[in-house]
Amino acid sequence: MTAATSPSFPTTWSRPPFIKRSWLRWTLYFGALLYMVLAVGSVEVNWTRVWEGLDRGLRFIQGFLLPDFTSRWEDILIGMEESLTMAVTSTVVGVAISVPIGIGAARNIAPLPVYAVCRAIIALSRSFQEIIIAILFVAMFGFGPFAGFLTLSFATIGFLAKLLAEDIEDIDESQAEAIRATGAGWWQIVTYAIQPQVMPRLIGLSLYRLDINFRESAVIGIVGAGGIGATLNTAMDRYEYDSAAAILILIILIVMAAEYSSGYVRKWLQ
Repeated sequence: MTAATSPSFPTTWSRPPFIKRSWLRWTLYFGALLYMVLAVGSVEVNWTRVWEGLDRGLRFIQGFLLPDFTSRWEDILIGMEESLTMAVTSTVVGVAISVPIGIGAARNIAPLPVYAVCRAIIALSRSFQEIIIAILFVAMFGFGPFAGFLTLSFATIGFLAKLLAEDIEDIDESQAEAIRATGAGWWQIVTYAIQPQVMPRLIGLSLYRLDINFRESAVIGIVGAGGIGATLNTAMDRYEYDSAAAILILIILIVMAAEYSSGYVRKWLQ
């Protein structure tokens, strides 16, 4: 009598393919590759302009070796002051408006109509990039830092309110249930159950947004919304690459200082 042959099993495991049919999988791969080739081929490149740009890029890099802080120091100082003012004020105003909107956009504590309205505000604020909003506000209120202040405040609302709402929706519900079991009202639940859980994260996000607003102030200044971006744009238009390099070095230093400061504050809060 012979022993029954035992079934053989594979000794190694391999992840099953996302698309099981091999012909369909390879057809999609080939279609994606063909699309990429056609998309890259459709980009018009002016090689003469590229060659001229390389020369300007080399002179710009050389400007970093000898940055000029003195020729436009007064303009740089005014631009930096405007950018810092815009960043700080827009962050404070944006945070103050974001908190009630973020609370209203949290589905676990807000009624459906309030939730829908607050989510619509967040979606509207996040739909447009800052430079597009800056162009709109410059057209409405003219050139200057006021348009930049409105732009950064508007962008801060969408950024901070969305993250705050998600943090509230992810809280430990047991603490809220314990406070609710004492007969506490809605505002008391927010104060004693939700605020202690999300406050460290809210402060950290606010400092992070301050960092972003300062960097964005340099971008929106190019379209006339004030700040150091306007000074940088003027230096670039006049081919003063050494002055432009000085401005960029100062921006990098301030962003690094803000990054280290916010990291220290977040660590202290936690």
